[in-house]
Amino acid sequence: MKRMTRGRRKALIVGAVGVAAAAAGALAALGLLRSQDSGAALQAARFTDLEGKTRRLAEWRGKVVLCNFWATWCPPCREEIPMLVAMSHEMEPKGVEFVGIALDSAAKVAEFVKDYQVSYPILVAGSDGIELMRATGNQVGGLPYTAFLDRRGRIVHGKLGALKEPQVRDWLTEMLRG
Repeated sequence: MKRMTRGRRKALIVGAVGVAAAAAGALAALGLLRSQDSGAALQAARFTDLEGKTRRLAEWRGKVVLCNFWATWCPPCREEIPMLVAMSHEMEPKGVEFVGIALDSAAKVAEFVKDYQVSYPILVAGSDGIELMRATGNQVGGLPYTAFLDRRGRIVHGKLGALKEPQVRDWLTEMLRG
């Protein structure tokens, strides 16, 4: 068996790192393209509100939109919703619309909304919401998941897991400036 020279080993490592970097760049570019398309998919998706009317996120085009996917049975969702309700009161007059998309039954969602005094629009996606979340960048399909849409309906930020107020405030403030 022939031993590899130090120079050859170094060249192979540098080459492997280069190939990995190129692959990562290509995947990142594909992810960016997918997120731009996913904003359109999210805008076009049809949901039912708690009054039974068909709604679309495109209704809020022209505003910054915080779109929060959640479920009544999800503990982190239940924890973050009071913060979202409080922030919605503060941010809506500035041009931010908070929209909840529930992956649950309308009856359970209506009861939850009443108990938690949710004042922003709540739409019901049911199980179709999981595929929509995946299309918007949440490949895991976990909850809660929040997509931040700019005034043109493009997803600017996505966050899987419970939101923290300072990060939400920073992102929304940045988006309102842009």
